[in-house]
Amino acid sequence: QVRLVESGGGSVQAGGSLRLSCVASGYPVSSGCMGWFRQVKANEREGVAHANTMSGTTFYIDSVKGRFTISLDTAKNTLYLEMNKTTPEDTAMYYCAERRTDTGCPWINSMSVPLYKYYDWGQGTQVTVSS
Repeated sequence: QVRLVESGGGSVQAGGSLRLSCVASGYPVSSGCMGWFRQVKANEREGVAHANTMSGTTFYIDSVKGRFTISLDTAKNTLYLEMNKTTPEDTAMYYCAERRTDTGCPWINSMSVPLYKYYDWGQGTQVTVSS
């Protein structure tokens, strides 16, 4: 059974940094696609960063490009999201997601990746950025 557990959220002042972690169990993180999404209350969940964990290809939406970095530690079976130069607009619940596949993830190169592209989700970790 696949399980994803996020951590690392918290409160930070604008301009500060946070590193989110997503520990996976039940499958190796290097076997498909993984992503970070965020959601503000009842708004639509938005894909922020995605990675093809087999090829190393990554994609970021414009609003976080140059500030956020998605990375993988296969020894710890963990996905990370390094958040730098944060702004109040980054305040949201952050979720990690996975899709095991051996056919690649060409669809990650999109500003709007549909939620159904991913199979499993974590419970989320809250990030609050104050001005």
